Order: sequence, then C-alpha cells, then structure tokens
Amino acid sequence: MPSLGDLIAPRRLGIDFRWLLASSWTSNIGDGIALSAAPLLIASMTSAPILVAGGAMMQFLPWLLFGLLAGAVADHHDRRRLVMLANGTRAIVVLALVIFIVTGYANVWIVLATAFLYGTAEVFADSAGSTLLPMLVRPGDLGIGNARLQAGYLVGNQLAGPPLGAFLFAIGSFWPFLVQILCVSLAVVLISRIARTPVPERGAEASAGTSHAIREGLRWLRGNPPVRTLVIIILVFNVTWAAPWGVLVLYATEHLGMGAVGYGALTTASAIGGLIAIGSFGWLERHVSFATLMRVCLSLEVLMHLAFALTTSPVVAFIIMFGFGAYAFVWGTISTTVRQRLVPMQLQGRIASVNMVGVFGGLVIGQFLGGVIAQTWGLTAPWWFAFGGSAITLLLVWRSISHIAVAKPVLGDDADPGAGQSSKVP
Repeated sequence: MPSLGDLIAPRRLGIDFRWLLASSWTSNIGDGIALSAAPLLIASMTSAPILVAGGAMMQFLPWLLFGLLAGAVADHHDRRRLVMLANGTRAIVVLALVIFIVTGYANVWIVLATAFLYGTAEVFADSAGSTLLPMLVRPGDLGIGNARLQAGYLVGNQLAGPPLGAFLFAIGSFWPFLVQILCVSLAVVLISRIARTPVPERGAEASAGTSHAIREGLRWLRGNPPVRTLVIIILVFNVTWAAPWGVLVLYATEHLGMGAVGYGALTTASAIGGLIAIGSFGWLERHVSFATLMRVCLSLEVLMHLAFALTTSPVVAFIIMFGFGAYAFVWGTISTTVRQRLVPMQLQGRIASVNMVGVFGGLVIGQFLGGVIAQTWGLTAPWWFAFGGSAITLLLVWRSISHIAVAKPVLGDDADPGAGQSSKVP
C-alpha cells in the first residue's frame, strides 16, 4: 500500500519534483489569500468602480507588457534562481505594503502600484517556474506532474486561500498580506532545495540580445504547426470564455437570482469539480488518448456556454460549474503537458510566455467584448457569443487536434537534440 506522500508525489518523479511541488503549493496558498484580501483592501479605500476594477487589471497587465521578455530571460539564465529572485522580490513588495498599512500611509494608489509591481515579479516567477518540470521528470511523467501542480492551484489559490484571506482581513487589514509574505518566502526556501536545474544551452542567438531571442522564439512557434495551433486555440477559447465570465456576477445575481452568496458558491462548485478530476486524471491518461480528451474538453466548453445561455435555474448552473471545473482541469493539464513535450528545453520559457500572453490577451479582449455585448443585448447574450465563437473554432481545429496530441518534438534551427536531456531523472 503506497503512502499518502507517494500518492501525491509518486516516488518515480524524484525528490526534486517534491520540492518543486511543495514550493508551488505554498506559493499558491499565498496568492489565494491575496486573491480575496487585495480587492477587500481596495474596496475599503474607495467605492469608485474603475479603481476597484483596476486592482484586477494589475494582475494581467504585466503579462501583456513583460511576458515575452520574461520568457526570453528564463531561457538564458538559471531558471531555479530566477524563480527564487522573483518570489523574493514579491515578498519584499508585499512587505512594503504591510509597512504602509501599519503606519497608516496606505492609500488606493499605493495598493494599485503594489499590485502592478507584484504582478510584474509574478510574470518572471511563472515564466521561469513553468520550465522547471520538464527539466526534472521524464516526458512520460509530465502529465501526472502537471496534474499535481494544478491540484495545488485549485486547493491553494481557489479553495483554501480566498476564504482564509477574507478571514484574516476581518481580523486586521495587514494580516493576510503578512501571511502571504510568509508563504512566498517559504516557497523560496523550498525551491532552493532543488539540486539540479542546469542553465539551458545557449544557441548562437544568445549573444544577439533579448529582442533577437524573442524573435527566435516566435519564429520557432510560427514554424511548428502543432504548438502554434494549440496557442491559437487557447487564445480564442479564452476570448469566448472571458466574454460571459466578465459579467458572471451580474448574470448570477440578476438573471439567476442567486444573490452574493450563491455567486460565490459557483466558483466553489468549479473548484470541487477540479478536485474530482485530480483523482481521475491518472486513470484517464492511461485509458484515453490525449486527442480524445482534448476534443471532449473543448466540446464540453461549447455545450457549457449553450447551457448557461438557456438555463434560468440556479441548480442547473451549479451542475454546469461543477462540470466546468472538472474538464477545465483536464484540459489545462493536457495542453500544458503537450506543449512541454513538443518544445525544446532551451525554448520552454519563450513559448510558455507566448502562451500566457495569449491567455491574458484573450481575457482582456473577451471581457471587453462581453461587457459591450451584455450592455447592448442583455446578460445572456455573451453566452450566445461564447457558444457560437467556440463552436466555430472547434470545427476549424477538430482535425488538427489529432496532430497536436501525437506530434513529436521538432527542434528549431538552433536547437540541439540532446539539449536538456541530462537534467532529467534517469
């Protein structure tokens, strides 16, 4: 009978993976605490909707500004040390905010500036951090490794962190941020225990500068149809997903009549669905092809939009959200795994950052479109837009999904076929 530790982090993945997992989970708890505490802090200082919304904007704006740069930096430096440096910077930024709060000098502009600086450091931490797993485990173990990392996001960032942050804020406005500092600092210590993360081999473009490195990454992406199509799918589906999600609070409270508590419970239902998927992912990976799983997940996304457009029942909405959490977890794990298997080790940071720029770019575009559509045609209109857009996209990429799922790594002109293999667990 395997121990609980072996079930969570199988022994074959190695001790370095366990340090990475522990660091990721701890950091996600800190981020989850801030997820609820930061909006509460801003709302306690101003009732201006644009300033309250600005707090959320600071979370994805740094990705649009610095995402590609962060990916290039991650591909040319020690990635573990970059994560440590970026997380250490995040802790210092939040510590400054705590000092402002305790001394009574904090105001909404300081909070927004803190959010931007914290988000910028997070871009570099996530860009480098996303490249560590392929350096530590075999390609065949990337699926289960990503599943375990996603589990930490669901538990820490979505379930445990937000209510803990709200509880701590009720005790004192500085307490959630103090605990966040402790979590992020502990994450630095844990990831420092990883024994081996060699600097990726630097190709001929390394001496040409960061801008050239970014162009090299984009050139590789343009010449690799499976990864390019995967990035396009993620971009478009984030546009269609974000359109109704941007007005979900109004849809839940006004259209479904659920109230504030019911709206909050919708996100909890999604997280619970994700937790159920965690337990079944290993079985799914062994018995169902990635191509089938990808098609099922995207098809369910299309049907979810249609169901939300049609329903007026809160009970049905909870069921939909539970299902959404389950298949969204599976999709996120598979898409990350496929990308990591196909991208050469020395390009992992740049391609991952392009993917994240697509994610957040899609969120910006989708939320803007959703607000305009809802304002013009009503609260269910964004769901119809999402249904139509995602359905058309799925039809266009349906055949390509098979090629994405079974594609073999194709190295760029500057890539060495053996690069990075020595860093993996034998």
